[in-house]
Amino acid sequence: MSPQGAEAAPGAASVPGPGPASRRPLFGGCWSCRLLSGAGLLMAAIWVYQGPRSTMKKGIPPSMGAIAQITFAAGEGRG
Repeated sequence: MSPQGAEAAPGAASVPGPGPASRRPLFGGCWSCRLLSGAGLLMAAIWVYQGPRSTMKKGIPPSMGAIAQITFAAGEGRG
């Protein structure tokens, strides 16, 4: 037995302390959360796309805002 306050022998292995915590993935790796949010994004893109699309089907020429909405929706759908 070694006396209190004595240093460890040079060849003794030290006990490792707790290491840095690993980073949790976004949504904690929850697949149902990922699927739900992905489906929500796709449905939002479809809703944004259908607004100007229905106006163009009536024969009304699209405005710049409608063109921007369709471009945005097409970009969201590819993600």
